[in-house]
Amino acid sequence: MASRRDFLNQPAPENYVAGLGRGATGFTTRSDLGPAREGPSEDQIKEIVAKRAAALGIGGEGKKGGDEGGDDSERYQDPDNEVGLFAGGIYDKDDEEADQIWQWVDEKMAKRRKAQREAREKAELEEYERKNPKIQAQFADLKRALGTVSDEEWANLPEVGDLTGKNRRAKQALRQRFYAVPDSVIAAASDSTQMTTTVADDGTVSSADAADGTMTNFAKIGAARDKVLKVRLDQASQGGNGVESTVGTATSIDPQGYITSLNRRALTEAQAQVGDINRVRELLQSVIKTNPNNPLGWIAAARLEELAGKIVTARKVIAEGCKNRPKSEDVWLENIRLNEGQNAKIIAAEAIKHNSRSVRLWVEAMKLENIPSAKKRVIRQALDHLPDSEVLWKEAVNLEEDIDNAKILLAKATELIPLSVDLWLALARLETPENAQKVLNRARKAIPTSHEIWIAAARLQEQLGEGTKVNVMKRAVQVLAKESAMPKREEWIAEAEKCEEEGAIITCGNIIRETLGWGLDEDDDRKDTWMKDAKSSIARGMYETARAIYSYALRVFVNSRTLWMEAADLERHHGTKQSLWDVLEKAVEACPKSEVLWMMLAKEKWQAGEIDNARQVLGRAFKQNPNNEDIWLAAVKLEAENNQVEEARELLEQAREQAPTDRVWMKSVVFERVLGNQEAALNLVLKALQYFPGAAKLWMLKGQIYEDMGMVPQAREAYATGVKAVPTSVPLWLLYSRLEENAGSVTKARSVLDRARLAVPKSPELWCESVRVERRAGNANQARNVMAKAMQEVPRSGLLWSEQIWFLEPRTQRRPRSLEAIKKVDTDPLLFVAVARIFWTERKLDKAQSWFEKALVLDSDNGDTWAWYYKFLLQHGTEEKRGEVISKCIMNEPRHGEYWQRIAKDPKNARKGIEEILKLVAAALDR
Repeated sequence: MASRRDFLNQPAPENYVAGLGRGATGFTTRSDLGPAREGPSEDQIKEIVAKRAAALGIGGEGKKGGDEGGDDSERYQDPDNEVGLFAGGIYDKDDEEADQIWQWVDEKMAKRRKAQREAREKAELEEYERKNPKIQAQFADLKRALGTVSDEEWANLPEVGDLTGKNRRAKQALRQRFYAVPDSVIAAASDSTQMTTTVADDGTVSSADAADGTMTNFAKIGAARDKVLKVRLDQASQGGNGVESTVGTATSIDPQGYITSLNRRALTEAQAQVGDINRVRELLQSVIKTNPNNPLGWIAAARLEELAGKIVTARKVIAEGCKNRPKSEDVWLENIRLNEGQNAKIIAAEAIKHNSRSVRLWVEAMKLENIPSAKKRVIRQALDHLPDSEVLWKEAVNLEEDIDNAKILLAKATELIPLSVDLWLALARLETPENAQKVLNRARKAIPTSHEIWIAAARLQEQLGEGTKVNVMKRAVQVLAKESAMPKREEWIAEAEKCEEEGAIITCGNIIRETLGWGLDEDDDRKDTWMKDAKSSIARGMYETARAIYSYALRVFVNSRTLWMEAADLERHHGTKQSLWDVLEKAVEACPKSEVLWMMLAKEKWQAGEIDNARQVLGRAFKQNPNNEDIWLAAVKLEAENNQVEEARELLEQAREQAPTDRVWMKSVVFERVLGNQEAALNLVLKALQYFPGAAKLWMLKGQIYEDMGMVPQAREAYATGVKAVPTSVPLWLLYSRLEENAGSVTKARSVLDRARLAVPKSPELWCESVRVERRAGNANQARNVMAKAMQEVPRSGLLWSEQIWFLEPRTQRRPRSLEAIKKVDTDPLLFVAVARIFWTERKLDKAQSWFEKALVLDSDNGDTWAWYYKFLLQHGTEEKRGEVISKCIMNEPRHGEYWQRIAKDPKNARKGIEEILKLVAAALDR
């Protein structure tokens, strides 16, 4: 085997640079390039080109096939010296106009679908953050749990030791040394490992450790565990779907303002962390000695002495700071604060000598005076030194009790500071309306870019009774736009809300009318933007502003049914009855083909007791919308509710002839069933099924009518035929299963539900019913097995989680299980109701009420939630709160809910109102 050459004698790899991995830079020498030599001569180049041309069949002049032509070297000319199509020319106005047009097109295309694109990107970002949470979000619960740690526990935290290898070896060496130990120590050590458990008089079980005599209270440990669990439940309920999420926060420290912010609380925390105030004093003394020109160090040192109770030392320290930093107003202000009475005045005078142009020092000196005349004298001296200080002029005006003297001061102030909007407005408020107009005119000339002055002028016109005749805001928008000082649309809305709050309703409307469309194009989804603005104003209680926004939006989108409904909803909740009627009348004129608006107007007339007017409204609606089933059914309901049975029956017959839909037939069947005419209802439903065999509700009515008549086999046949015709109808399967269960055949009920789950595999209602069938039959273990399968199929169902928490879990495991459910399901009203009921049973009434209200916010259309809340308030609420819940329930008109639908659709309860249904459902609920 040949011997391998030594590493240092081997040739270096290609492109090797020594020390490149350590940051060295390579260089090249002449030896790397090799010997220098001359390039090919011109004759050699021509000879090579001729050979290449002959090989390619190109003529001597450079043209293929012997074609004659000029030199083709222009192809390789300098690109900065182009000729022909791309020749350089003069950039004229046409080119500039073309560039502007293309730029406008690009901007227009970018703005299209901007809101949808941003919403999609926001949703994608939220989904990514939910799947990939930040570290601070993952540790948010641990941060919150630190709030339960007491000061003593913080103080008892061990200091971080030195973990270097040297100390570790030294400790190991110490542990290897052995000493003789007395027998008494050994005996005490053997006793120290014993634990004694005692039961106190109050039943509290505690454990005593013989080593140190400390007592372990197991009851307190359990209470702390419950407290941590409660915090985690609250945190879990606040995440997702627009609900506020509380996560860990990070704070940044301003190095310049850190020492200044050492107030009493901050110093107390510093003392608790450091453990010894002397250590803090040493640190601050080091700061002062290192940088005696830093005023913040002197202030912090003085406040530390003040906290320690050494007020004299604090004054000495801050006085020393004033000597070192006589030009620092912060140090002088701290010195004034630490002194009292005449000493403070002397210090203030000394401070002003060194800082005669400090507004804060002059104001502080004025506050030290107790007599108004002395205060005025100080402010006048300050104005002699600082005549252009707006703050000093305001203080001087506030000290004047005579209005005439205040006017004189403000007139002088506006001359010296003509750009102060506040001074002009203050002068205008003190003047008479005639003089105020003159003042505002001078102010507009002095500050043409101030929109506050224009708003003040508009409010002055409203005060004079000319607000509807003279539109100042229209002129204001023109001038501000010309001056390029037009505020944003959001700022104008804020100004309008301010005017409304101060009672200037006409000015509020004028502001909205002239500025709401500013800066918005037709492609900017203006309707959605204005609807959001109106809803935001409503949320802040500014109803006049919202009303003005809807009025402006409806002038632009006059045929928008959504806007009309939003405006009507505003009047219904925050307006008068007449204003609601006026809005709806305008709405049906603008949207005559919208049956919803017609029915809203008829309903409002009906609820107000004007039955004839409601009939007239429906008659007008028939003319605009002939053969519309909604209007037919609204007319039938109107007559039926007013005990006009024959008229209602005739209307239903006409509706079945002119608008024969499955809904019209279903309402006809329900009408006869409510009246107790079972035979007529059965005949109608049989005829209807001939026309509409795919209508699930008709099959359900057929089976229910047979059940009412006691004909169980016929009802079973109706349900069996119905599930074959409409296999995806979950309510139909549930009725079929409950019929078999009520008949005593649990096996058949179980079989029906198995078939139903094959037809609708992901239905939580069917899985929940399967669990309930087993539970009602006494098969608890089978119910748990079915629930386990259901959780695998539908893991995010609040209905299934509620069923498991309340009926399949022991009482001690309900709260931990609810926490797990909220983390998986996120936000579900049924689950929130289950959590509220848990707190209710544990007598945590405030928590229970909070969770009930959260559930109502998520879904106000679920009647069961309203009933649970009302049942809770019957035991632990006031009469006023119960009345509020009833009124809100009537306003929301809930239509869904397991108990709610069962009771509301019972023929015996057909004529009852929402309040009566609410009380019946609350009585039927089982805790």
